[in-house]
Amino acid sequence: MTEKFSYAKSGVDIKQEEKAVKALVEKIKHIRKGFGQPILMGHYASIVDFGTFGIAITTDGVGSKIMVAEAVGRFDTIGIDCVAMNVNDIIAVGAEPVAMVDYIAAERPDEKIMAEIAKGLEKGCEIANITLVGGETATLPDMIKGFDLAGTAIGFVEKDRIITGEKVRPGDVIFGIPSSGIHSNGLTLARKVVEKSGLSYSDEFENGKSIGEVLLTPTRIYIEVLDILRNYEVHGMAHITGGGVLNLKRLKKAKYVISKPLPVQQIFKFIQELGNVDDDEMYRTFNMGMGFALIMPEDEARRLEKSGIVEGRIVGSVEEGEGVYVRDLRIDT
Repeated sequence: MTEKFSYAKSGVDIKQEEKAVKALVEKIKHIRKGFGQPILMGHYASIVDFGTFGIAITTDGVGSKIMVAEAVGRFDTIGIDCVAMNVNDIIAVGAEPVAMVDYIAAERPDEKIMAEIAKGLEKGCEIANITLVGGETATLPDMIKGFDLAGTAIGFVEKDRIITGEKVRPGDVIFGIPSSGIHSNGLTLARKVVEKSGLSYSDEFENGKSIGEVLLTPTRIYIEVLDILRNYEVHGMAHITGGGVLNLKRLKKAKYVISKPLPVQQIFKFIQELGNVDDDEMYRTFNMGMGFALIMPEDEARRLEKSGIVEGRIVGSVEEGEGVYVRDLRIDT
């Protein structure tokens, strides 16, 4: 394919999205009076004050991965993605997830699809050790084509154990934890590349799995990070979602250098080659094999590497300056 693909060309302009969100947030100024005031806003999760503890809350959806599920006719994994996208953001501020509600908006009710979605939600809740305490379904034939799946999760954290990234400093290292694959971001670009190439989601990808099956690999739930937080000094965390490694910029302003990236799964190489996608665009759009990152003192990270608690390793460092780099390539330009 000679056409050069990008996330913006596929219909998702991250910079324009940031401007739209800023326009929304600038108009919302009211802060609750009395008990339960916010102590952290605009991070992976926001946190409100509940005395000794903070209550973390976040919301997210599965996005256009649903369209791959519809094309393949398989709906039993996207519920895991919905749980993962929410609880990983809760974990990224140092909180333990405890409960979640889901929201399904559908063109028309479908009992079989709902039952399949429920299988994934149940499995995701089991992995994350949370309870799905309720939710809402809406039938909106005039608004929705197919369906949409989203959720909201809450968690708790002792206020002196909240991790925002403010302790990140030059000399810290970046400890990368592998992803399970594409997770639930960048699917608009991935879908456009596959569909424009004339391939089908049922075409074989590798090891007997189809392209669609590989794209539907559920998002990894990083619940083991909670054990790391109990036993290691961690200065900041990044859940690598939309925006790829640029998620590191949600932490303290610094220069984040990924000098030894984790191995990139074959699905990313496939998308890049098929769509003629630039390296920097890939790292701005996808997790590229690293779904979660911890910013730690080097001695703590070395100890973690030897512990066997979690698969992963040191992938880079924090330096004076600013920006996000993968090897010598600056990504945030």
